[in-house]
Amino acid sequence: MSSVAVINSADDATTLAKANTLLTPRFYRTNNDAFDQIDLAPVREEFDVLMAEFTRDTNRNHFERNDEFTAQIRELPPALRQEFLDFLISSVTAEFSGCVLYSDIKRKVKNQDIRDLMGYMARDEARHAGFINQSLKDFGLQVDLGFLRRDKKYTYFTPKFIMYATYLSEKIGYARYISIYRQLERNPDKRFHPIFHWFERWCNDEFRHGEAFAILMRAQPKLLQGFNVWWIRFFVLAVFATMYVRDHARPELHGALGLDATVYDYEVFRITTECTRQVFPITLDLDSPVFRAGLDRLAAISVATAAARSQGGLSGLLKRAGLAVQAALVFGRLYFLKPQANALPEMVRMAPVW
Repeated sequence: MSSVAVINSADDATTLAKANTLLTPRFYRTNNDAFDQIDLAPVREEFDVLMAEFTRDTNRNHFERNDEFTAQIRELPPALRQEFLDFLISSVTAEFSGCVLYSDIKRKVKNQDIRDLMGYMARDEARHAGFINQSLKDFGLQVDLGFLRRDKKYTYFTPKFIMYATYLSEKIGYARYISIYRQLERNPDKRFHPIFHWFERWCNDEFRHGEAFAILMRAQPKLLQGFNVWWIRFFVLAVFATMYVRDHARPELHGALGLDATVYDYEVFRITTECTRQVFPITLDLDSPVFRAGLDRLAAISVATAAARSQGGLSGLLKRAGLAVQAALVFGRLYFLKPQANALPEMVRMAPVW
């Protein structure tokens, strides 16, 4: 059963993008001074190669609609339309969140390497957000990005939390897009909207952004040692759990793509985990029966919470409180599952081979 919000107007789209819940993308602020102080000497060679890639800008002309794009737009069944719109609005919010964060860091730091890097990534994210917003216009909707930048609540994260969270966001974004693209390569009849044609080269931007944060973290070994490993475990689990719950709320979308949400999510987790071996000293045990049962339980709790919210009143509020406690207990159990150790490779960079 779908539990996405009903979206009928541009105001609905912007309201959804502005929302701050456990499952919606957030806007971030951080301590920019810490980025100014990053010493790139230990990773200079790999950093310079990465910056040369950003400078070449191979996707400069990629995010442009053509006649083929317009010709392939068609009406969607109501339930699929709602879930697809929810997907697009969540995606444009996440992409624009990156643009806002990277632009803010660039504006406030003096370190020229960091300024250049953040400028390139903000450029990419702005393209992505604009491209998605153009697709929303085809449905008579659009997220007001200027309003969103001014009025959406910002969450403060320390620099290390920014690095963990944005690294994972970029890498899981790559894994999500490439998995959908490969599925539609095998099953072109399932490509119900032309935007999916753009995913292959698009996701390479996401991959490259993840590489940037991997290099920044490897330049600061203390972020990957000691008590910080517990924070890494938290962020990996939180990102995976959020994706699992959100995807299982979109049955029509995944059905239309010919995907089983559970199989798709674990494929994305597998790819993301392989990517994180470049920088994180631990990985989660994706095959643990306890891990899998826990994610299923979180998805079920999310459905029950949506039903309680719809019920309203004191009874609905009490149900939601009880379900929140259950979710916290399940998450806690998953958090303390033993992770798998990972020896970091000498070289940081990896290739998007999936």
